[in-house]
Amino acid sequence: MKILVCIKQVPDMESRFKPAADGLWFNEADLAWRINEYDEYAVEQAVKLKEQLGNEPEITVLSIGPDRVVEVLKKALAMGADRAVHVQDSAPQQKGPWQIASIIANYARDKGFDLILTGMQSQDRGSAQVGVLVAEFLGFACATTLVGFSYVDGVIHAKRELEGGLKGLVDLRLPALVTCQLGLNIPRYPTLPNIMRAKKKEIETLSVTSLLTEEPLAITTQFYAPARKEGGLVLEGDLNEMAQQLVDILQEKTSVVR
Repeated sequence: MKILVCIKQVPDMESRFKPAADGLWFNEADLAWRINEYDEYAVEQAVKLKEQLGNEPEITVLSIGPDRVVEVLKKALAMGADRAVHVQDSAPQQKGPWQIASIIANYARDKGFDLILTGMQSQDRGSAQVGVLVAEFLGFACATTLVGFSYVDGVIHAKRELEGGLKGLVDLRLPALVTCQLGLNIPRYPTLPNIMRAKKKEIETLSVTSLLTEEPLAITTQFYAPARKEGGLVLEGDLNEMAQQLVDILQEKTSVVR
């Protein structure tokens, strides 16, 4: 079995974000970077499946971006992936989900992958489109937002998270693509020996121009911070005092109480 895991490097969500000078994305100066949280579940699930099948499957991890994405590839290798592919792109933020998915599909098309795993969505763009588009490009069966995964005799038994707290059960025959959601598993921390072994694993570098064949279907025209809103008001005192304060505020500022 050959497994491909698609991962993305995103800014740490605790960073302070501000628009870049061109107004098309955020300013990347002084940001900390990490592997996209949902993609960690995808890597972990691939490694768990490899272990289940006696370490026979080969796991390839792929990431698109500038030189810094090598760090997340190294983490995935230390978690248990076998090899990595870095699609060199100095400005991946200028490409929408359609183009990103086409790059991945063009790489994967002739490699004989049986299973592709991605995160449900990225934490920076949050489109949740790349995985399903890759499946469409390749003609793979697809299930999204997985919170449960098992594999028996060539069939994936998947539990999907649906709206309103509902769950859906889906069986998929290989080749297939699944997108991974919070709760699917608990990603492992790479051990020091595995980190050292990861340094010897292959990282192949490809140019994005060799894989990009699609024109954009949508482009970003403006990126801006939301307008600041007034802060909330904290009421203090006992229950009767706070109730009266609330009534006074509603009478003064709204037409709810007259």
